[in-house]
Amino acid sequence: MLIPVILSGGAGTRLWPVSREAHPKPFIVLPDGQSLMQKTLLRAAALKPASILTITNRDYFFITRDAYAETALAPNIALDYLLEPAGRNTAPAIAAGALRLRQQFGDAAIMLVLPSDHLISDIAAFAKAVQAATALAEQGYLVTFGIAPTAPETGFGYIEADQTRKLGGGMAVRRFVEKPSREKAEAYLASGGYYWNSGMFCFRVGDFLAELARCAPEVSQAVAAAWQATKREQTPVTIDLESFARIADISVDYAVMEKAERVAVVPGHFDWSDIGSWQALGDLVPADAAGNRVQGDVVLVDSSDCFVQSEDRLVAALGVNNLLVVDTPDALLVADRSRAQDVRSIVQQLKASGHESARLHRTVHRPWGTYAVLEEGPRFKIKRIVVKPGASLSLQYHHRRSEHWVVVSGMARIVNGEREITLNADESSYIPAGTQHRLSNPGKVDCVMIEVQSGDYLGEDDIVRLEDTYGRK
Repeated sequence: MLIPVILSGGAGTRLWPVSREAHPKPFIVLPDGQSLMQKTLLRAAALKPASILTITNRDYFFITRDAYAETALAPNIALDYLLEPAGRNTAPAIAAGALRLRQQFGDAAIMLVLPSDHLISDIAAFAKAVQAATALAEQGYLVTFGIAPTAPETGFGYIEADQTRKLGGGMAVRRFVEKPSREKAEAYLASGGYYWNSGMFCFRVGDFLAELARCAPEVSQAVAAAWQATKREQTPVTIDLESFARIADISVDYAVMEKAERVAVVPGHFDWSDIGSWQALGDLVPADAAGNRVQGDVVLVDSSDCFVQSEDRLVAALGVNNLLVVDTPDALLVADRSRAQDVRSIVQQLKASGHESARLHRTVHRPWGTYAVLEEGPRFKIKRIVVKPGASLSLQYHHRRSEHWVVVSGMARIVNGEREITLNADESSYIPAGTQHRLSNPGKVDCVMIEVQSGDYLGEDDIVRLEDTYGRK
């Protein structure tokens, strides 16, 4: 039995300001209207498995579930989730996933590990590679997928294949190589025996757990302890925080693949991109005669070889070359296009200074919908709040701010102190500081409202939750 396991956890800092910690790369919507997360799910579903397991951070569960709900899947495919309370890299995540699959399907189940931020268009060729990998996994191999390099890329790890040891649709792995220098990458490309390490894997549950115990016993024991402490009867399953946070932050390559005895590589004869930078994302947009690639409302005059993306306003440029411009409602990135790989250094600086744009967009996703800060100043903040049908905010109160809610469209059911009222469009309610309150949407369409906050402190941490449908504290 083949079970795809989708890993979703990276922040995608090189794609800032669109990718941010609270809404990372897998959820970026591509020019065709689908996100990388959705494309990965559909690619896994095309293999016609009985079940798909998604391993993600618990903060991303609701946005992942909503993204999946927008895709058309066969009704007989079960969607399962395993939630990490903290990011500990790929080895602990895959190990926890293996324990979950052992519980459900036994040691002979084959897990196909797929990062959620890869782009593959040739689904037929991908399925053929998976078939070859599955055959090797059934023989006890730990299988990785290698991508034939098309350039001396220094941003990827490499796999050296032993071309004298053919294994059905793959080859034995001679060694894994770290991200190389330019000179080494050019040598690897010329030799023909090296592949980019795609980060996709295929192996039997029992074989992987056995090799993890042999190659990285401390990780194996720590993950087993975390799994033992986890409340596995809940839905979705969330791994125990205290024990999981103590596990080493280590990749599956370091922990297992580089040390395992029976490792094979299956060449992937399909298009592949990890969309690791704005250069890669820009390549998805057709270029004009001057080499410019644009998305959104953009005007370029006497400019060439630029990538410009604008979300909701006009961006105009005159007489510029080789620029990367990404405009979002609250942050603007301007960079030399050749420096696309270095955008992460901006995020590092933002984090060091505590700037919230490293983590949040102006529009913030919540389990119940979204909110966007429209304007703020001394003692006031104005938000647009959108609550999905049937959704509800927590029962809460604030110490230092009052709120005035005005319904723009849809219907709102409001708990305001001891009263419960229903508001329609153009109706409002005032909630004084210290008053318990709750907003829910009993209707069948989105409830859109404007919230006006006033007080001497308006931070998001001035919230005391009394009850919450989504388990937030």
